[in-house]
Amino acid sequence: MASTKEYLNYILGQLSELEEITHYAMMGEFIIYYHGKIVGGIYNNQLLVKPVSAAKELMPNAPFTLPYEGAKEMLLVENVDDKQFLAQLFEKMYPELPAPKPKKPKKKKTQAE
Repeated sequence: MASTKEYLNYILGQLSELEEITHYAMMGEFIIYYHGKIVGGIYNNQLLVKPVSAAKELMPNAPFTLPYEGAKEMLLVENVDDKQFLAQLFEKMYPELPAPKPKKPKKKKTQAE
């Protein structure tokens, strides 16, 4: 089941106190970025985050779940109605998140002679 734009907009509204929240649509789901780093995503209308130490500490009882078949487990954020909690969660997670991978330069097309 794909996530809805309504749910995405709700989550983005809940994260509106944070700067540099962006998202990327991928196969009916949405990847969420904070200051350019992937924090998690919206899968099946659920907010899932990477299971870094800060997330586990702030949500000790959060269930692990698979965003899709073959993916790594992520933590389900059940308290999406609390804007302050979400802001704190993302801010505390940020230092532990891996830096974005550098984009590969696009190959230039050459004309065959």
